[in-house]
Amino acid sequence: MSSETEMNPSGETDVNPSGETGTNPLGVGGASLPDVAPVRFDTKITVVLRDDLEPWQRLNVTAFLVSGLGTAVPEVIGEPYEDADGVSYLPMFRQPVLVLEASKETLTAAHGRALSRALPRAVFTSDLFATGNDRDNRAAVRAVPTGELDLVGLAVHGPRNAVDKVVKGARMHP
Repeated sequence: MSSETEMNPSGETDVNPSGETGTNPLGVGGASLPDVAPVRFDTKITVVLRDDLEPWQRLNVTAFLVSGLGTAVPEVIGEPYEDADGVSYLPMFRQPVLVLEASKETLTAAHGRALSRALPRAVFTSDLFATGNDRDNRAAVRAVPTGELDLVGLAVHGPRNAVDKVVKGARMHP
């Protein structure tokens, strides 16, 4: 999370909009951070990971899953970053990404609910741990019927309430 992000009492993340001037409570680099009311996004980005993955697998799956959302839903991408010396950095999501974990059964149910609501989604199956490139990844997913996918991760984007219903039963990642 950036220094502009904070957790509110309900456990949701609020982000100040860019473009406003204000004081920098952290005193970082002399830059000024927005000093305005928090923004509550109408949408949510959530990743659900199967709870039996190794730590390296959790990180790998999360990285792959969220990469798909930025290309399919370009409005989730913010503006490029720049430091105080004028060095440019790539843009990132404009809103927080919640990472949850769930059992295999809960993950499968979440996948079904995401499909029924036609929400933008990305999947990672256990077969992808044995492949080494995008072509083989796509072939591994294509080889398995929807109901038989051995899901280890799911990323979903959509209206807050719809995403909350999709990931029902999942819990915050530790």
